This record gives sequence, C-alpha cells and structure tokens, in this order.
Amino acid sequence: MHDAVIIGDLAAVKQHIAANTDLNKKESIGGATPLILATVFGRDEIARELIENNAKLNIQNNDGSTAVHTAAFFCRTEILEMLLEAGADKSVKNNFGATALESTQAPFEAVEGIYNMMAQQLKGVGLQLDMERIEKTRPQVVDMLK
Repeated sequence: MHDAVIIGDLAAVKQHIAANTDLNKKESIGGATPLILATVFGRDEIARELIENNAKLNIQNNDGSTAVHTAAFFCRTEILEMLLEAGADKSVKNNFGATALESTQAPFEAVEGIYNMMAQQLKGVGLQLDMERIEKTRPQVVDMLK
C-alpha cells in the first residue's frame, strides 16, 4: 500500500482497503503510515480515503511526528483541515518535544535547509516541493493550528 500512496494510485489504495490491508502499518525506514505518506506527498484524495476508512490519525513515525505534524510542516492545508475535522490531536509532541504548531512557527529561513534536504532525499520517489508555496502558506498553517 505504501508504494501506491507514494505514486498517487488511488485505485490501488481502494483495492488495499477492500482487501482489509492494515491502514496503519508503518514502513520500515521512517516509520510512516500510509496516511503520513499521503500527507508528505500531498495526496489529498488518498488521505481523504484513508481518513474515511478509519486510518488512525495520531500514530507517530520514528521521529515522533504524526500526520498533523507532517501536514503542518509541508503546508498541506487541505489534508490538515481533513485531519483536524476528523479529530486528530494537534497537541501531540514529536521526539523533539514540539507540537505541530510549535514546529511550524520557526521562521522559514531557519527551516529552509530541512525542506531542501527532504526534497533531495525523496526526489527519487517523486517528492516535489514548491518552496514559494510553503513559505507563503506557513502563516496560514499556524493560524489553523491555534
């Protein structure tokens, strides 16, 4: 299922759901669930499908981040809104002791290197980050999490 999420294959995700595939299984490298991966890669429809089929919203990956942390960090506002409306807990702290709000409040310049590193690491599997969009959207994300 993880591969289907990454490449954005909604039909394959629906087949996995119909076959009762574990929607909360973590991948072996970073501990991301399908919902966290959908958030990283901006797969809004897949995230919606997973949420509607009762994927657990507050599972933490290896660095303690939840789908809310991930949606906030990557400024995936539509997914963040879905998560919050579905009852995701925005008070969960990651392994660095930060909530999603706290991890998004740093100035863009202070975290731009992290975005660049992530984009380079995940470029081979299709991650494309629009830095201008992220920089512009961060204040909106902060407001959503307050």
